[in-house]
Amino acid sequence: MTTEHTGKQVRKAAKEYTPGPAAIQAPWRMEYLEDTSAAHTKSATDAGTFLSDYWSTPEHDARNFVIERTTVGMILLNRYPYSNGHLLIALGDPRPTLLDYDTAQRSSLWQLVDRAVDLTHRTLSPQGVNIGINQGRAAGAGVPAHLHAHVVPRWSGDVNFMSVVGQIRVIPSSLEAMYTRFRSVIEAGR
Repeated sequence: MTTEHTGKQVRKAAKEYTPGPAAIQAPWRMEYLEDTSAAHTKSATDAGTFLSDYWSTPEHDARNFVIERTTVGMILLNRYPYSNGHLLIALGDPRPTLLDYDTAQRSSLWQLVDRAVDLTHRTLSPQGVNIGINQGRAAGAGVPAHLHAHVVPRWSGDVNFMSVVGQIRVIPSSLEAMYTRFRSVIEAGR
C-alpha cells in the first residue's frame, strides 16, 4: 500500500467521521421544553425532592448512602453514578439556583465540595475529578428545584468501548461497597 493510497483512506475516513453523539430529531420534546406550567416549574419549597427527604431523615443516612453531613448540608453517593464513587453535595435548604443562596451558604456548599473532593482522593485515588453543577432543567439538572454539585472521580480509560459503542456504562462496585469505603476513610480521619 502506498503512502498516497493510505493518505486517501485517512482523508475519506475523516470526512465520514462526525465526532460526538449522533443527532436525533425529536420534535415532540419541544412541548416539554416549552412547558412553563406550575407542575413543571415547582418552587424548591414544595418540590419534595429526594435530597430534601434525605436531609430531613438523618436516621436513614446509611440506607440513603449519605456518607457525611454537617449542620448545613450533606455528601451522598449518587444512585445513578457516571463512575464509581460519584458524589452529590447539597445544602439542606433547597433552592433552585446558586445565586438564590446567600454568600455564607454558597461558601458552605463549596466547603462541602472541597470535603467531597478530598474524600474522593483519599478513598479512591482517581487520576482526575470532574466537579460541576447543572443549574436548571435545560442545563441537565435532574433535580432542578434543589441545587446540588457533582464530584465524579475519573480514570484513564473509564470511557471505553462499552460506553461509547455499546451505550452501556460499567460500574464495577456496588453502592454499599462504595459507602463502606468512604465511611471507613471518614472514620479513620476523625
